[in-house]
Amino acid sequence: MEIHDIFVVGAGFMGSGIAQTAIQKGYHVTLNDQRSDALERAKAGIRARLDRLVAKERMTAEEVEACMGRLTISTSLEGAAHAGLAIEAIYEDLEAKKAVFRQLDQICDPSTILASNTSSISLTSLGASTGRPEQVVGMHFFSPVPVMRLLEVVYGLRTSKATLDTAMEVGASLGKRMILAKDKPGFIVNRMLLPMLNEAVQILDEDIGSVEDTDEGMKLGCNHPMGPLELADMVGLDILLEVMETFYADLGDTKYRPAHLLRKMVAAGYTGQKSGMGFYRYENGKKVGVNPVLQK
Repeated sequence: MEIHDIFVVGAGFMGSGIAQTAIQKGYHVTLNDQRSDALERAKAGIRARLDRLVAKERMTAEEVEACMGRLTISTSLEGAAHAGLAIEAIYEDLEAKKAVFRQLDQICDPSTILASNTSSISLTSLGASTGRPEQVVGMHFFSPVPVMRLLEVVYGLRTSKATLDTAMEVGASLGKRMILAKDKPGFIVNRMLLPMLNEAVQILDEDIGSVEDTDEGMKLGCNHPMGPLELADMVGLDILLEVMETFYADLGDTKYRPAHLLRKMVAAGYTGQKSGMGFYRYENGKKVGVNPVLQK
């Protein structure tokens, strides 16, 4: 199945990144969100990122204009009626995602594939909320989407081979390297990664090491490009908490139980880069020091 038009639900960092990547590869994209201010910010952010590519001589001004001409923003889901692929990229909440999928199922053409960017939620459950479970698939992009090469394609119990093949074809056209995962909590990457981030928070909570030393340990001892606490800030501590709660509920093992300090950080409003404060303090998106409440 050949896809020309993509509908993206959710104009946050992930949704706007998916939209940017798609318009750069020639797709016509409608970016949807309930909030018009979020859509305007997303559009401005996409334009700014493309303009930076011009400054680096990786794109021309004409190519940027062509890309922006392929982008439409809308607060209505009705535009999904013309899409061959609809990608949901809202926050990690099963009922909220099901509600989106039920609406898309009613609006979209019967041939349209419904995909989710979820990093932890069951595709089988999402598919069951529609009348087309065979056409529901996971397309888990990684942040920042225009830069990260990986696309994790996830199949639910009833996902058809044709749907998987189309998701893989779209992923390849977006310049991604695909891995295929079964519908199990966390899939492949986050099943390994997020418990490590949670354990780093637990180490900090038990006062085994400081914020900087915990991160330096993994960067210098394991050659990781970024420490786990800094990475948790980038992911979003609220998102990390939501996913760990999903793991704990679905798998039951105490090794997936969210660290108490993680719960406290989110309750205090320290959600990472996006709030300006997580394990580190941020100004204009740049790390400037450790959160003062975590220092001795």
